[in-house]
Amino acid sequence: MKILVTGGAGFIGSNFVHYACRERPDWHVTVFDALTYAGNTKNLEGLDESRYTFIKGDICSESDIEQAVADCDAVVHFAAESHVDNSLHGPWAFVNTNIVGTYRLLEAVRKHNKRLHHISTDEVYGDLEPSDPKFSETTPYNPSSPYSATKAGSDHLVRAWVRSFDVQATLSNCSNNYGPYQHVEKFIPRQITEILGGRRPKLYGEGKNIRDWIHAEDHSSAILTILEKGKIGDTYMVGANGEKTNKEVLELVLELMGKAPEEYDSVPDRPGHDLRYAIDATKLHNELGWQPKYTDFRGGLQQTIDWYRNNEGWWQPQKAETEAKYKELGR
Repeated sequence: MKILVTGGAGFIGSNFVHYACRERPDWHVTVFDALTYAGNTKNLEGLDESRYTFIKGDICSESDIEQAVADCDAVVHFAAESHVDNSLHGPWAFVNTNIVGTYRLLEAVRKHNKRLHHISTDEVYGDLEPSDPKFSETTPYNPSSPYSATKAGSDHLVRAWVRSFDVQATLSNCSNNYGPYQHVEKFIPRQITEILGGRRPKLYGEGKNIRDWIHAEDHSSAILTILEKGKIGDTYMVGANGEKTNKEVLELVLELMGKAPEEYDSVPDRPGHDLRYAIDATKLHNELGWQPKYTDFRGGLQQTIDWYRNNEGWWQPQKAETEAKYKELGR
C-alpha cells in the first residue's frame, strides 16, 4: 500500500504519518507539504527514512498534486489552513488552500481513480448551547468563521465529487486535537510554552467556551480505521468524550505544571467565539468498531506537557513571532 498524506508535516498530519508507519509496517507513506509556517520537517524526525518520501509541494498547484496522486494508491487529505484567529485577519489563504486546494486534489483523484479520505472539523457545524445534543453526521452546517466556512466548502466539494463523478471518498469531522507537534499558536501548547518561559498564560474572556478534546493519536487511529473500513461516500464523527471549558483546561495545565490555578491573565475574547463543540462518535464506534485509547484527559495532557518540556528546541523558534502577533491583536 502506498499512501499520500497531504499536509503530512503539520501537526495532525505528522502524527498520522508516525502512527501509520508504526501500525502498517508494509506501507510506504509519501508526505506532501508546502512547509508554510505550520509545516515542519522536524515533525518527521525519528521515522525510518526507507518508509517514507517527502515532497515539498503546493496543494493548489495542479501539476504538483497530480504527479503525487498518480504515484499512490490512496490519499489522506490533511492539508489546510486551520487557525481561526489567522482566518479573521487574512481570509484569502483559507479560501485558496481549503477550497481551491481541495478542488485540485479532487480532480487529480478523479483522473487517476484513487481512494481519498478527507479530514474536516467539527467547527463546520457552528456551535452549541450547553444543553444542546452533540454534533452528529446529520447536524446541519452552520460555520461562523472564514476557517470553518472554507472547511465546510471543502466538505461539500468532496461530497459533490462522490455523487457526480463516483470519486471513492470518505470524510471525517473531528473535535479539537492535542498532543505532540502542535504549533504554539494553538490553545494548549500556547499555555504550556508560556509557563515554561516563565510567563503568565492568557485566557480569552471568562474561559467558558467548551471544546471536546481528543489526543492526536486517537484521531490517527480513527482515520486509519475509516480508510480501511469506511463506507464510500459516508461521513464519520471522531471524538473521545473530552468536553472541557477553556478555563478548566488552563487550570489543569497550571496544576500539572506546579502553578496555582489563578496564575493567568484574562484578555479580550475572540470575535464570534463559538461557545461549545461536542462530538457524537456513535456511528464510528458501532459500525467500524473504533475506540479511543486516551480516555483520561489528565494523563494525555501530562504526556503533552512532558513532550513540550523535553522539546524546547522544536517549539522555541516559533514562539517569539507567535506572541508578537498575539500582542498586536491585544490577546
